[in-house]
Amino acid sequence: MKLVRQSVMLLLLFTVITGLLYPLVVTGGARLLFPDQADGSLVRQGGKVVGSALIGQSFTSPKYFWGRLSATAPAPYTAAASSPSNLGPTNPALTKAASDRIAALRAADPGNTAQVPVDLVTASGSGLDAEISPAAAEYQAGRVARARGLPRDRVDELIAGATRGRQWGLFGEPGVNVLALNMALDSAVK
Repeated sequence: MKLVRQSVMLLLLFTVITGLLYPLVVTGGARLLFPDQADGSLVRQGGKVVGSALIGQSFTSPKYFWGRLSATAPAPYTAAASSPSNLGPTNPALTKAASDRIAALRAADPGNTAQVPVDLVTASGSGLDAEISPAAAEYQAGRVARARGLPRDRVDELIAGATRGRQWGLFGEPGVNVLALNMALDSAVK
């Protein structure tokens, strides 16, 4: 009986430590040290939440930059359904989806004969990417400039402003946050 009582007391003690105290300390520390990140890196405009810097959104108008494809279902960019498509390079469904996206990009900008960057025709591992490569932004710059009546140089400046470099100058690849870029475009036209 003594052994059972000790076991139950240890269970309760470790439940309080690992189930209550530890999560409270970690959550409180995160909110104190990294308040924006702890709240989901929310993007606000005029006091209203318009998205997250970490989760892509679906933009379809020619006057906006388009992000990577989303593999989430039933709707695109659903954070609760984050997952890759799991389609391999020889899968006909992946080939068809990429071909359809290339056709849509070409139809939206018929004069653009540049090679379509791969990140505009494939989904990421999470299906939620908020960023595209600088090459993908440059590919779309002409279409967006014409649709908005802006000089191409101004659109290129906005792309540069929304581009983040490698982490600590070493890790990862440069990326352009699509939501930040589209918000900057909306501000530039006003």
